[in-house]
Amino acid sequence: MPEVHVFMAAGKTDEQKRRMMIDITNALMKNLDCLPDAVTVQIIEAQWSDKMKGGQTFAERRGGTTPSGDPARLG
Repeated sequence: MPEVHVFMAAGKTDEQKRRMMIDITNALMKNLDCLPDAVTVQIIEAQWSDKMKGGQTFAERRGGTTPSGDPARLG
């Protein structure tokens, strides 16, 4: 019974998330030879300010600056 957790920033529509979960389910059915009832897909969403990559929150990366307006830097 495969279970997939997708971690992502919030903001996609319910329909976008539904289509993604269907695609994941179909891929697991095809590659693992299992029935759809055996597959669990869960989305774990975080707010843009609660995810960081490269020393910048996703909110900062979206705007290119820190909340103070300065370029984001580590340390």
